Amino acid sequence: VQLQASGGGLVQPRGSLRLSCTVSGITLDNYSIGWFRQAPGKEREWVATISSTDGSTYYTDSVKNRFTISGDNAKNTVYLQLNSLEHEDAAVYYCAAVNGLWLRTSTIKSPLQYELWGQGTQVTVSS
Repeated sequence: VQLQASGGGLVQPRGSLRLSCTVSGITLDNYSIGWFRQAPGKEREWVATISSTDGSTYYTDSVKNRFTISGDNAKNTVYLQLNSLEHEDAAVYYCAAVNGLWLRTSTIKSPLQYELWGQGTQVTVSS
């Protein structure tokens, strides 16, 4: 099983990036995917999740209306579109998976909810 995150890079404030999380060994039909981020000296923070059961999407308040999570089951890939980036969005972004049957909105923000993790991809916001 592997989750491969990619798409990070250097972007100016108010710029955009699209991150990808490609999974192998599991399918997006059965696994919900979440994105987390971790800035230096800070705890890992939940960003967004897409549910495998009904496609519902969930976001942390600070990224609502700026970030969009979506999935392409045929490509086994989940995307995180980052728009209107701010300096505070700079971090290493990680994708994680949890069996869709076990996803609970009450604990959706907790890294402990997710059983599989990919390596991170760095997002740097700088002018």
